[in-house]
Amino acid sequence: MTHPRTHRVGDELPSLEIPVTRTLVVAGAIASRDYQDVHHDAELAREKGSPDIFMNILTTNGLVGRYLTDHFGPTAVLRKVAIRLGAPNYPGDVLRLAGRITEVVTEETVQAVVRVTGDNGIGRHVTGTVTLTLPGPVTLTLPGPDGVVAP
Repeated sequence: MTHPRTHRVGDELPSLEIPVTRTLVVAGAIASRDYQDVHHDAELAREKGSPDIFMNILTTNGLVGRYLTDHFGPTAVLRKVAIRLGAPNYPGDVLRLAGRITEVVTEETVQAVVRVTGDNGIGRHVTGTVTLTLPGPVTLTLPGPDGVVAP
């Protein structure tokens, strides 16, 4: 069993770089049932004034969630995700996610608020805050040789 990690206000999370591929953009749109042509048809996206297809907000939301659960582990539960998009994510670029813990409350569980940003080659793609909970310290009591758990 590993010891629970201590999370403190001001802690910086390691950054995560995600290549923005055409497949990622299209697959994210399909997985989130967003069939807007600007997320899968480059020609129609150009006709609408975009230089190429671009990532939808639901894919970005999922990548922000992945970033945090990769850091905090599979027992982290995302309670509130509030993000805002800025510069589009186009294929061929790289999304660089970064985070900083802005609040920690410890009770039976640990609740943390993380400020997340994501930049690409043309600017700030995403900003937001995510509130998540982590299980608190766990005390493990094993039965003795007679099968009885001591109080």
